[in-house]
Amino acid sequence: MKNLLVWTLAAITAVSVSSAFAARDSISIVGSSTVFPFSKVVAERFGKSTAFKSPTVESTGTGGGFKQFCGGVGVNFPDISNASRRIKQAEFDNCQANNVKDVIEVLIGYDGIVIANSNKSPLIELTRRDLFLALAKHVPNPDGSAVLIENPYVMWSDVNPELPVSKIEVLGPPPTSGTRDAFVELAMEGGCTSFAWIKALKKTDKSRYKEICHIIREDGAFIEAGENDNLIVQKLNANKNALGIFGFSFLDQNSDKVQASTIDGEEPTFDTIADGSYPVSRPLYFYVKKAHVGLIPGIPEYLAEFTSAKSWGEEGYLTDKGMIPLSSDERAEIGAAVKSLKALESL
Repeated sequence: MKNLLVWTLAAITAVSVSSAFAARDSISIVGSSTVFPFSKVVAERFGKSTAFKSPTVESTGTGGGFKQFCGGVGVNFPDISNASRRIKQAEFDNCQANNVKDVIEVLIGYDGIVIANSNKSPLIELTRRDLFLALAKHVPNPDGSAVLIENPYVMWSDVNPELPVSKIEVLGPPPTSGTRDAFVELAMEGGCTSFAWIKALKKTDKSRYKEICHIIREDGAFIEAGENDNLIVQKLNANKNALGIFGFSFLDQNSDKVQASTIDGEEPTFDTIADGSYPVSRPLYFYVKKAHVGLIPGIPEYLAEFTSAKSWGEEGYLTDKGMIPLSSDERAEIGAAVKSLKALESL
């Protein structure tokens, strides 16, 4: 009798799970606003070239996407999460804790983070040190001592006499954005380490080091503009003194309206991002819930479309959207792992 009850409950559970998945007949994708246009065009082509419905793609930001994706398994949770940085250990652990055990990681290409202004304004040449001093909450005392003070800089010329005599006003993404994470780690921290005494803290007091290098000021110089890069472009056109932070792919599609500052003497281009000489470059990813493969229709086929030569290849349609492709060897290795649905074992 006991065994019969167990079997009955198991059968009911299986039917419930199957029914829950059957309630959704298209792929659900969330995450990075930077990866969004790439994912969207793949989804559209996938819907037109196959018998499957076009996936639903939402721009929630990288952090927001992982929060939803790692919430659990089932029809109420997304199948794929786009990301403009690699998944963090805490996010991976959250997935595991919520029974999202097998996660497939797909590195899709590269992007650069640009600091842009209106085409109607003069081009600005910046360094990572300039960006740190302009945007950090606390900065080294200008007297040269190893002491931090509340950021006193109001004008760009206060930071560096060679920069314009204009108010520091930078429009950027919120904390949930992978672009924000990457900007802080690559640009802010890169400038922060130009001060030897702060750089030394990384070995002696890592939490203090990160607090100094990563925390952005909150006095109005940095303005959170949400996940909508189009809004940033509109505001840059309306305010000739403002700068905006977003991905190279978005700059590439709006070159008639905005222009990118050089960073440490390097201009963000297809080639400088691909070879790593542009200092604020980052990898792009998406993550797939293996438990949903075979239950939500079309996931393997969507993966095949995304990792096909016509999509992410050197002359694929994603390069037309501004994505910097992986090398042929990287594409071959990652493509094979994706085809076998190889899950990420650890970070």
